[in-house]
Amino acid sequence: MKKNLNVGVVGLGVGEQHVLGYQKLDATTVTDICDINPKILKDVGDRNKIFGRHSDYRMITENPEIDIVSIASYDDHHVEQAISAFNHGKHVMIEKPIALNRVDSERLLRAQQDSGRLITSNLILRQSPRFKELKSWIDGGYFGDIVAIEGDYIHQILWKLTEGWRGKMDFYCVTYGGGIHMIDLMRWLIGQEVIEVNGMGNKLLTRDTPYKFDDIIMNSLRFENGTLGRSMSNLGPQRPQIHALNVYGTKQTFINDIPHARLYNGDQPHQETTITTAYPGIEKFDLIPDFVSAILEDRQPAISITDIFRVMDICFACYDSLEAQKTISVTYLI
Repeated sequence: MKKNLNVGVVGLGVGEQHVLGYQKLDATTVTDICDINPKILKDVGDRNKIFGRHSDYRMITENPEIDIVSIASYDDHHVEQAISAFNHGKHVMIEKPIALNRVDSERLLRAQQDSGRLITSNLILRQSPRFKELKSWIDGGYFGDIVAIEGDYIHQILWKLTEGWRGKMDFYCVTYGGGIHMIDLMRWLIGQEVIEVNGMGNKLLTRDTPYKFDDIIMNSLRFENGTLGRSMSNLGPQRPQIHALNVYGTKQTFINDIPHARLYNGDQPHQETTITTAYPGIEKFDLIPDFVSAILEDRQPAISITDIFRVMDICFACYDSLEAQKTISVTYLI
């Protein structure tokens, strides 16, 4: 493995954060970027002194000099771009969701497996100092048995559905774009797989707009050891952004809030502890150093292939449940 890896980034919205992440590392050089918007392409290239600039992603995915491709394009382009990268021997980081349906997810997995290259996704909440601390407590038995967990993606970005590219896609699901973060976080925190789901949604926030799909979705989850979970994706709340997380154990309860979280070991005022550990305390590129290290060390990245395909399978089951209006068992590709 060569010591300096060349990187190409496709999609320069959040993708510019990928550029910044790679540029901070001694082991990587961002040589090429791609975007379909000429102004964005020029501005990002000028700001970051990158001279390989393209409107066609294949100029990156098929470039034999590039070792890593970061994909941060529109969601419905992820699969084709990633498969092209794998077919040409690249390691790939993909923004979530990695795919929009099971068929494409299977195609992507097959391409990755055939290539022998690494894949990861930017499920960034695992990097939050507050949630890392919480996981250490859960793993250490501080909470006892986890009986229930709730994780809600609450962010006032409704314009992304009504005015942005998401609303123009043939299919979009707020669970895939928002709730996936919380489902991944809950699965990681308690170390259990989801075995069945039940989804419900409505379209009240966007009922007078051209947006065609449910704008709020609430999913109930059952984990393998009996823990019950719930996750809401709400892109139109009248409140500040928060990754709302409640963890109920037989010994402790954790409630995430802004600026501080709260920990309870009973129902009396003196049984409340304030948690001041940083939240969110993360940058969009915080998983990139580990991904690069994984490539150099020939190991799985922190967000492994199992993690990214399993959380996607949970999201697929949630949507199937919403459509079928019944509880659905989760089936996993890997």
